[in-house]
Amino acid sequence: MENIVKPSAHQVLEVIQETASEVTIRVASDITPKHGQFLQLSMPKIGECPISVSAFGEGWLEFTIRAIGRVTDKLFALKPGDTLFLRGAYGNGWPMEQLLGQHLVVIAGGTGVAPVRSLLQQAAQEPHLFPSVHFIAGFRNSENVLFKQELETWRKPFNAFYTLDNEETTGFAKGFVTQHLDKIPLAQLEDNYQVLIVGPSAMMHFTSLGCLELGIPQEKMWLSFERKMSCAVGKCGHCRVDEVYVCLDGPVFSYAAARHMID
Repeated sequence: MENIVKPSAHQVLEVIQETASEVTIRVASDITPKHGQFLQLSMPKIGECPISVSAFGEGWLEFTIRAIGRVTDKLFALKPGDTLFLRGAYGNGWPMEQLLGQHLVVIAGGTGVAPVRSLLQQAAQEPHLFPSVHFIAGFRNSENVLFKQELETWRKPFNAFYTLDNEETTGFAKGFVTQHLDKIPLAQLEDNYQVLIVGPSAMMHFTSLGCLELGIPQEKMWLSFERKMSCAVGKCGHCRVDEVYVCLDGPVFSYAAARHMID
């Protein structure tokens, strides 16, 4: 029987400096995750942490990491040729069976762009999957913008709108994503759409409320709680909310199911 909590060694292929505090690490792997799933990344004698897959392809995975603690600081310092240990993929990702054929609305904040990046890449490469894609991304400032080249590329196939919390610069408006929800052409989408929301807790909370005010039904809104992940197999209890184990039942939930969960 396969040991689901045993990590395996993988070689770091490339390290891409996204910002001063964030990198994207490409790792050699035959693991094939679903959009929105996460893996446990670990280093011996240091620890492990759950990280969403930000992209994947034949023979490789990418993880976008912010240096915010003991484990992520060590991950941040990895170089091509180093060894990283992985286990997974875990969790229920974005509900593709309900998204395909629908207009797709994606609202992401900061590193929350990472859990939707692989889905957006597929949507750009296979435009027949969704009638249209509407993408709103917000970042703290111009120094914290992730995936800059892809953001520009996505302006063509998507109705893309980018904003910065406290400044305005070329290609970016000013304000929180909640101030720009009116950029979603809901009247044109009729009832044939789904909304994905991911980012910091406060951003997801107020974005969800803003979407409700626009008349978006709860069952059409999907949120990722990957920030609550811990052991990934429902044993440690750190992700438990009442009777829900986020690592087993999520990290993606409909707003109707997640509205009472405390993040």
